[in-house]
Amino acid sequence: MKNYWLIIGTIIWFFTLLGAGKSLPKKYKNRLSEYGFFTGEIAQLQPATNVLPYQLNTPLFTDYAHKQRFVYIPEGKQAVYNDSSVLAFPIGTVLIKNFFYYHDERKPEKGRRILETRLLIREESGWIALPYVWNDEQTDAFLEPAGEVKSVTWRDLNGVRQTISHYQIPNINQCKGCHIAGKTITPIGPSARQLNGVYPYQKGTENQLIQLARLQKLSGLPDLAKVPRLANWQDASASIDARARAWLDINCGHCHNPKGPASTSGLMLDIHTQHPSALGIMKTPVAAGKGSGGLLYDIVPQHPDKSILVYRLQSTDPGIMMPEIGRTVVDKEGLALIREWIKQMPTP
Repeated sequence: MKNYWLIIGTIIWFFTLLGAGKSLPKKYKNRLSEYGFFTGEIAQLQPATNVLPYQLNTPLFTDYAHKQRFVYIPEGKQAVYNDSSVLAFPIGTVLIKNFFYYHDERKPEKGRRILETRLLIREESGWIALPYVWNDEQTDAFLEPAGEVKSVTWRDLNGVRQTISHYQIPNINQCKGCHIAGKTITPIGPSARQLNGVYPYQKGTENQLIQLARLQKLSGLPDLAKVPRLANWQDASASIDARARAWLDINCGHCHNPKGPASTSGLMLDIHTQHPSALGIMKTPVAAGKGSGGLLYDIVPQHPDKSILVYRLQSTDPGIMMPEIGRTVVDKEGLALIREWIKQMPTP
């Protein structure tokens, strides 16, 4: 049975359409296969020649789901480079993100189950987010504006059986909850700092930005030495500060930034924030209550258990947890990183 929040989201979506007096335009396909993004058996996710794979240096956590990302940029058009936010993609661009679980992470060759594919389509009026839900037969995914709830089971790298009983595929309005900047929808991941890394393409490994520029899909790329690069949060060779800031940037910074939905909180967790107080260090919350857990400061250096940030990251209570949507379980490894980051902070 669909949970409470999905039902609420469905009601909101219904009345949104009712108020607009229309449904989604027919150009948005009912089946994912109708777009022609993939060739052969669709569940193999083999991109068509005009669809490019990409990955992020540090991806968003989504209940331990794996992701395969692709981008379609129309022939003759280019994204425009900038060094601070996502690339400026041209009209007609489609960002394609597939969420899946291996049956056994120790043996990927045993197969996987794809749960959803999210499309972000760049229209003349802006971006639109569309959720597609895969059928159990893995033969196609179908447009579900109201989202869906799935149960998934797999074995992790230690052979332990794991289950997510309420994996939430967001409805269109929930997509807006994260993909929002000011009053418009925007992508989160494909920025220069996230794409500044190598990808194992079929023809060989190459920096992703270099390849986009070489294929004439990106203009304005400066010398690579001048391009910012976000750390891989799992890269032990990087500093713990770089890793923690990268994790916070992608998991929290899309809301906690000067233009995001959480801008009024005064807590800015995007990678551009440098002022200690804005980052939460010895900062009191704007609004105390259940979400603060009775704690006084967002971050208390050397004391993660006294930090509201940790309290909210380790919760799964809908009234406390952060991020508010996109997960139903705790990112244990990410939480451990943030705890260690706070432990190593010098006393202000």
